[in-house]
Amino acid sequence: MSESLRFKVAGMDCPECAKKIKKALKRAEPQAEVEVYLTAGEVKVTSPETLDPEDIYIVLENTGYPAKHLDPESSGGQREKTTPVWRSPRAIATGIGAVFLLAGLGLEFLFVELNPQLLELFGHWLQASDFLLLAAIAVSGLPVIRAGYHSYRNLNLDVDLLMGTAIVAATAIGFFDEAATLAVLYSIAELLEQYSMNRTRRSLRELVELSPDQTRLLKNGEEETIPAEQLSEDDRVAVRPGEKIPVDGEVVEGNSAVDQSPITGESVPVDKSTGDPVYAGTLNESGYLEVEATKEASDSTLNNIIRLVREAEADRTPTEQFVDRFASVYTPVIVGLALVAIFFPPLALGWSWSPWFVRGLMLIVISCPCAFVISTPVTVTSGITAAAKNGVLIKGGTHLENTARTGCVVFDKTGTLTTGQLKVEKLIPLKGADEEELLRRAAALEERSEHPLGRAILQQAEDKNLQLSEVVEFKNHEGLGITGKIKETETWVGRLKFGKQIMEDKFHTEPGLDELEQSSMTVVYVGAEEKLLGAIAISDQIRPDARKTVSNLRELGIERIMMLTGDNEATAAASAGELGLDDYRAELLPEEKVEMTDRLEEEYGRVLMVGDGVNDAPALAKATVGVAMGAAGSDTAIETADISLMADELGRLPYLVQLGRKAGAVIKQNIWSSLLVKLLLAVGVPLGYVTVALAVLIGDMGMSLAVTTNALRLGRGDS
Repeated sequence: MSESLRFKVAGMDCPECAKKIKKALKRAEPQAEVEVYLTAGEVKVTSPETLDPEDIYIVLENTGYPAKHLDPESSGGQREKTTPVWRSPRAIATGIGAVFLLAGLGLEFLFVELNPQLLELFGHWLQASDFLLLAAIAVSGLPVIRAGYHSYRNLNLDVDLLMGTAIVAATAIGFFDEAATLAVLYSIAELLEQYSMNRTRRSLRELVELSPDQTRLLKNGEEETIPAEQLSEDDRVAVRPGEKIPVDGEVVEGNSAVDQSPITGESVPVDKSTGDPVYAGTLNESGYLEVEATKEASDSTLNNIIRLVREAEADRTPTEQFVDRFASVYTPVIVGLALVAIFFPPLALGWSWSPWFVRGLMLIVISCPCAFVISTPVTVTSGITAAAKNGVLIKGGTHLENTARTGCVVFDKTGTLTTGQLKVEKLIPLKGADEEELLRRAAALEERSEHPLGRAILQQAEDKNLQLSEVVEFKNHEGLGITGKIKETETWVGRLKFGKQIMEDKFHTEPGLDELEQSSMTVVYVGAEEKLLGAIAISDQIRPDARKTVSNLRELGIERIMMLTGDNEATAAASAGELGLDDYRAELLPEEKVEMTDRLEEEYGRVLMVGDGVNDAPALAKATVGVAMGAAGSDTAIETADISLMADELGRLPYLVQLGRKAGAVIKQNIWSSLLVKLLLAVGVPLGYVTVALAVLIGDMGMSLAVTTNALRLGRGDS
């Protein structure tokens, strides 16, 4: 049995930090699986062997990142008090360093008469300005040098090692101006990077804060205020107007309107009364409710959403993988050019060391790939979090990227394009049977089935107060029908194809049944032994938003929109025509839906399949992107689908496609703008147009802040 440990890691604010941590942990625990969640600031270590948290602490400390142990089974939704970036010890030290830097530069260049020589060292006189600059290096540069030392120990050619080496080298040869400028500006850049990452993480914290801290537990007729996280299954809580519901449960007393938008994205509050389900994190708007928990607090739908959003970045998109490969080549190449710039002109051409050392220093700054490496993960995280707030749960960046490139959208019919609120419309017994016998036999078999059509038949039997007979030797013929013995008589219930398969040439319908097959209703046949007893006609309504959804998808340029269903040809044709679909396939078995999805992928590339998350599981799993409808409260759908629409709202589908495309556009903007700026700076360095300050302010600090701010537009819903 494997063991997992989770840690909150301080100071992990860039992809290079995450790589350094993962590499160190893998070296220390080679048998373990290490997952680093940059935007959550967390690490999870899973091992088949027993893990000692203290060993992990030591590894992280030696890598330069202090950590705090977290509960591995929690959702990741712990509340945490965070010190504002600009009040942190690092920020204070950077501020002091900046004062020393400005004072030193002021004495050196503006107030020369106030800059006396104070000490001779190795034949060189140190002035007051030099001591101020050295103080700036010590205060602001030591954290950078320390981080670079940790990178050196872990054999990581990263930004910390490059900057730390540059500061030490510049100081050692007396380039105090450049070393101090680099130390202070790079420290400011790191603080801005931390600030930007905190803004990205804030959207995740907003999800965490949807759940209340405290709740009123009802016990022995009295109220007791306890932490919401301590609630267990079957606990009963009181929720007053204006309060958040603390746990997934069922209303046992009271009536109210509940704002479910944080979970399902529904814009209109939903009326709740006794027997209705409610979800943690939703807001009780008007009435008093008593709720009985149906899950542990830690296992709520909200906590599952938080956990999946937090871990979504572990699914690295093809774009991220490309950027990482590019960065692994880009950085060594530019560092190589920096070394050539430092040594070749002075040694080979006899030119002055001073200007070429500074130019090499600037190339080292430009070699840091932070801006374009971070551009993809922050965009993906921003998009996934924005989707979660709108009732769309995306399991990873790959699915968001694939959604944007979808060429074909495929719908299941029942419960997806239709409401799934099935109702028995007609009972048609044949000669030798009556309505009651027909319904009783069908309901007895359907009692053991989980098919939506079966639930409609059972409901009709309950409405008529029918007593159902015992069934033995029950068997489910997936996608066709069911069989079993009732009072020693072999009985079957199923579709037309199943009836013909069971009875072969003895299966004959009458004109009334033939007419039903041509209607928009679904027809279920019932037989005993080799006799057809009759049929049951069941109706289902097209969703009100289905036609609009199909129209919006077509406007977005989706090449093909079609339906795959197990329903009969006539019903499928009627539904497809009403919705304006491009095509449909009817009377499909589950394995035939999978085969059809395969063929569509060959023709259109990426296929997005929308279904109920359970009955269509094989096709959903086979499609490039599987989308489950109405997943709120359904752990199965949330866990198995690539994307879950938490509410029964098809209208979220065009939003999902648009979000994927916006995310793709933002990623391209971030990557290409970062590369263009780096290229312009690299060209400007040998020409003497770029200073150390400009390289840090624009090439590192400026671009990191710019790409993060651009990514956060997705969370605000900007176009």
